[in-house]
Amino acid sequence: MIGILIKSTACLAIFLLFYKLFLEKENMHVFKRFYLLTSILISIIIPFITFTQFVDIPIKLNDLAINKTTNPITIQEESVNYLHLILWSIYLVGVLIFSLKFIFNLYNISKKIKRNPNLKTQKSIHVLLEELIVPHTFLSYIFLNKTHFETQQIPEEVLIHEEAHVIQKHSLDILFIELFQIVFWFNPLIYLHKKAIKLNHEFLADLEVIEKGVTLSKYQQILLAFSSNALEPQLATAMNYSSIKKRFTVMKTQTSKTGIWLRSIVLLPILAVLTYSFSTKKVIQKETEPYSEIVNETQQKASLEELAEYNKLAKYYNSQPENKRLVKFNDLERMEYIFKKMSEEQKANSEPFPKCPPPPPNAPELKMADLPPPPPIPTDATPEEKVKYQKTIDKYYEMRSNMVKKGEESNIPPPPPPPKSPLDFVIDMAKKEATFYFEGKQISSDQAINILKEDKSMNISAKNSSSKNPKVYLSKEPITID
Repeated sequence: MIGILIKSTACLAIFLLFYKLFLEKENMHVFKRFYLLTSILISIIIPFITFTQFVDIPIKLNDLAINKTTNPITIQEESVNYLHLILWSIYLVGVLIFSLKFIFNLYNISKKIKRNPNLKTQKSIHVLLEELIVPHTFLSYIFLNKTHFETQQIPEEVLIHEEAHVIQKHSLDILFIELFQIVFWFNPLIYLHKKAIKLNHEFLADLEVIEKGVTLSKYQQILLAFSSNALEPQLATAMNYSSIKKRFTVMKTQTSKTGIWLRSIVLLPILAVLTYSFSTKKVIQKETEPYSEIVNETQQKASLEELAEYNKLAKYYNSQPENKRLVKFNDLERMEYIFKKMSEEQKANSEPFPKCPPPPPNAPELKMADLPPPPPIPTDATPEEKVKYQKTIDKYYEMRSNMVKKGEESNIPPPPPPPKSPLDFVIDMAKKEATFYFEGKQISSDQAINILKEDKSMNISAKNSSSKNPKVYLSKEPITID
């Protein structure tokens, strides 16, 4: 979290520095308003942007050495980080204080609106106060001194200035930055950003007055007359808020369209550099093929549980006479799997593999006797019946001529060999060092065999089974072949 805050602060500092050096004194106030508001959001978003990079890490045999001695696991009690708790407590207290201050300011403005006379105009609502105040604005309300307003001591230019704040909804910008100030009250750049936003509001309002046809010298005299030290609510926009000298300078500045475009284009490489420099970079190591091969080599040894299971089955079947021995197919498959997995030392110290009885003899071949000739056509048959009899006899001889007699060669292809069982196929693929996947996730050959043992209805698909790098996919769902 601290790293994200540092990156966000650095981004905001660079945005603010660019504004102070190249934008603040230029007559492009609408663009500056958009820039100041979006730069805060971008500064917060950039540290959360993540660029992921996948890298291949070569696996060394020395790194995969298996240590047969196991060390006892020591459990350490987690210590309480009091500094972490203290910092969070200070932060929450600050959030609470600034939240109460924000609510209190809203309450004071609301109270002034309700307790003082309101004069509704076409563009705004004038709130007439008894106390001596500098004209200021909040949302659609313009707060004025009642006596000065009724005696027409407030110049028309001042009212135009305040109405510009209302029409352009500058108070929404202030509320936006105030909410950010509550969350990031500890960041001093937020206060500088808030000051820049308020000053730009004054630039926009000044421009509105000048575009109404008011002479520059007359308006500057009015600004000097109203630049006092009177206080106004922090959520309001007051006429005497900013430096009068800086406002006078900006009033005389004329920025060309070319200058506006150049400054806008320069922001693009700055944004790209900030995104690349302060975003989060995540490196993910890809599992390489040699790793799975090495793991398979180091795991060619049956576990103690598997040895016990094999010895139990082998001892049971070895105790039966060979001529009466009936080995269940599932037990035979299990013993073959464990026996192939054993090391030479384990095979020597285990029960011998039970001898299975020979398969039963093939069924005797059925011989088909020669078919007798068809009966002759009756002599008393009508001509139509004789024609039908003859057609039947022709079909009979045609069928008989197509039959293959014993001892003769035939062009009928022999029946295909029976397919391998799924388990035998997976074992053959394991011998070819195939890569196995279950539901899209890479697994070892032993895991694939165990899965197939538990669920014989598993769907299997193989790619490049005749090449050096075959791949076998296991899935409970139907497999679609492209």
